[in-house]
Amino acid sequence: MNKVRYGIIGVGNMGSKHLDSFVGGSVANAEVVAIADLKESKLKVQKDKYPHAHFTCYANGAELIEKADVDAVIIAVPHYDHPVHAIQALNKGLHVICEKPAGVYTKQVKEMNEVAKNSKALFTMMFNQRTNCLYRKMRELILEGAIGSIKRINWLMTDWYRPQSYYDSGDWRATWDGEGGGVLFNQSPHQLDLISWVTGMMPKRVHAFCHFGKWHNIEVEDDVTAYLEYDNGATGVFITSTADAPGTNRFEVLGTGGKLVCENDELILYKNKIDERKFNETYKGGFGQPEFEVINVETDGKNPQHLGILRNFTNAILGTEALFVDGVEGLNGVVLMDAMLLSTWLNKGIDLPFDDELYLEELNKRRKASKKKDVSDIVLNTEGTY
Repeated sequence: MNKVRYGIIGVGNMGSKHLDSFVGGSVANAEVVAIADLKESKLKVQKDKYPHAHFTCYANGAELIEKADVDAVIIAVPHYDHPVHAIQALNKGLHVICEKPAGVYTKQVKEMNEVAKNSKALFTMMFNQRTNCLYRKMRELILEGAIGSIKRINWLMTDWYRPQSYYDSGDWRATWDGEGGGVLFNQSPHQLDLISWVTGMMPKRVHAFCHFGKWHNIEVEDDVTAYLEYDNGATGVFITSTADAPGTNRFEVLGTGGKLVCENDELILYKNKIDERKFNETYKGGFGQPEFEVINVETDGKNPQHLGILRNFTNAILGTEALFVDGVEGLNGVVLMDAMLLSTWLNKGIDLPFDDELYLEELNKRRKASKKKDVSDIVLNTEGTY
């Protein structure tokens, strides 16, 4: 094989963006030969946009997987169908790129991961934020011990502003039955992936306060504050919203040896000259604290985002590059999303791992009462929103 043949399932906001990348020649040794969408109008938009492109259109993802002559598929459909299509494709031996999140509830994601582990095909998540040089460098520094043992993790992520018209752009958006959640499931999956990937830690307990339709006319959460506890005694706070203007994106990880702060496209290391725990035990002056130096951390400057994942996956299929993101890691973010909602619904802290069936039961109560919106789907320009 010298060229990977892709099929794209779902040509809405993200699917159409990926199609643009392939047709525009941004992904070497790859081409899109098939696209699928439940709505003929979306297929027509792409056929009209690329009249000379050589891709076949299919009425749905299942048909594309069974009939199209493809090596790999990109799944860019509403969240509930991510595992459905991934399982079908992996069972057929097709390589899979799945858009975030991996799924809506942990039970379906675990089922998908089992299929992936037993498949010879490659499986990855579209965790494009992992390609950001700032987060890659944070992970590198933390894992090599640059800030000692982690004590506190804080992420204030509120620059996801979305007006009501965004939610009104699709009948499935911001509904329990169509999307399965709100800001946690649509805007924040990248951060909920990174908070564990960058630090190398998953919390043991989550206590969250999710507000449903607080700032918008929607069913699901648009404002969240969550408290996290870790096995080593560290704690964390994760805050996100789609209604803060102007918003903030500040990721701070504090350790015994200093702290890392990622904000405004800069990474700053505050490096203690002596470990805080050692200072605490040995210093006799009463008031005082460890001296530290401030270092503006240099990175390689690379941040290829979606193209980075598409190129890496293509090269991994061709055997010229190692796979960057193992798709089964998508479970971690879904665990955190579900735990935050379950904590709110039950009004208590949730120990991890939690009961998958309990979460699904609570979710289904809300799906049963969910109301589908009477709106026409609109493909929006996502440029600059990630």
